[in-house]
Amino acid sequence: KFNILPTKMGRTRVGDLSPEDMKKIGYISLIELTAYYDALGIELKRNRTVRNKVRESGLFGVPLTTLLENDQKKAPGSKVPLVFRKLLAKLEQTGLQTEGILRVPGSASRVKQLRQELEAKFYEDTFDWDQVRHNDAAGLLKMFIRELPHPLLTMQHLPAFAAVENISPSKMQLQALHLLIMLLPEPNRDTLKALLEFLIKVVANEEKNRMSLWNVSMIVAPNLFMCRGKTAKPQEMQGAAGAAHLVRLLIKYQDLLWVVPCFMISQVRKMNDAAVNKKHQGSDKNKRKLLRRWNAEREKSERNELSVLCPQLSDIREGVIRVHAPLHAKVSMAILLDSETKARDVMARFECDNSNASRSSIRWQKQYLYEVGGNIGERCLDPEAYLLDLHRVNPNCEWVFKPRTT
Repeated sequence: KFNILPTKMGRTRVGDLSPEDMKKIGYISLIELTAYYDALGIELKRNRTVRNKVRESGLFGVPLTTLLENDQKKAPGSKVPLVFRKLLAKLEQTGLQTEGILRVPGSASRVKQLRQELEAKFYEDTFDWDQVRHNDAAGLLKMFIRELPHPLLTMQHLPAFAAVENISPSKMQLQALHLLIMLLPEPNRDTLKALLEFLIKVVANEEKNRMSLWNVSMIVAPNLFMCRGKTAKPQEMQGAAGAAHLVRLLIKYQDLLWVVPCFMISQVRKMNDAAVNKKHQGSDKNKRKLLRRWNAEREKSERNELSVLCPQLSDIREGVIRVHAPLHAKVSMAILLDSETKARDVMARFECDNSNASRSSIRWQKQYLYEVGGNIGERCLDPEAYLLDLHRVNPNCEWVFKPRTT
């Protein structure tokens, strides 16, 4: 069993960061993966993306990005294709405890007919989901993944995923998979996560459905490591068992694999700081800002000297933040931090002080504390994050209490 040790900054999951910062995480991950494979003596192969003519409408055989563009007209903010989510939901409702779920195939002719009906009626909301049996839904789900014009693991990175099987032990395989997950484009990563979250539920019902982690992995692997009927090369993937082993790791350790490494967050902060400093160079206006910044640093230095004589006064001046909560009746609150203050403490205070007013005036949503700006684009905070430590790392950020962006 593998775990990620907690840190003062709290855990950061993929969905906690802004898209701009996640792009930087992708650049860092590629550098790290290249160095990692080189140290292990593994050639990091990357397939060239071939531009073939693809469908721009419909559900099956359509690129994920195109599907999501079409879906967002119907459901703004969609991150996973609606039809994919609906198939997963159907399987959860009717099949989790059914023996042989995913393994027992539906009628090929029936699945073909249902696919045609889905294509014609899905976006019109006239498709009858009651007629879909669990084995039909499983067949359609696997067909959807298999017929993507570009693999869910991407054509570009498929060889790198396959090469993970040549690494040992499992801990080092997980390190490679972790970097590869960070590298995936957002639509692929979000769709893969939705699939893995469903698969772990299947495994959790093994006593009734007779589907062990290994059974599920063996069935799903060919669909992930196949592109329009073409599988990974034998020398890159040692048979079905090798692919199934990787899928088993993805399912079992998905919670760890979607956590962004702390050193990458630190690197993103440095990149953002460097970008701001570069932007500030040159103009008179920016020179004045720089002068003010120097003065602020000098004042900070003076406060540090003062803290030797009067530490309590220094703590009060430096440890106060103002949290903005635009959806609450009390839209902002000044909070004095100490070394033990966590994000969950601030969240609880807002929920306690504003629960009655906010729930009666708006449709209540679960809200989270964010750091916004400074040396980060935006980050949803782990409830266990220590705020005074974070305040020192990003002193110029704003603190916002709001729902997750979807």
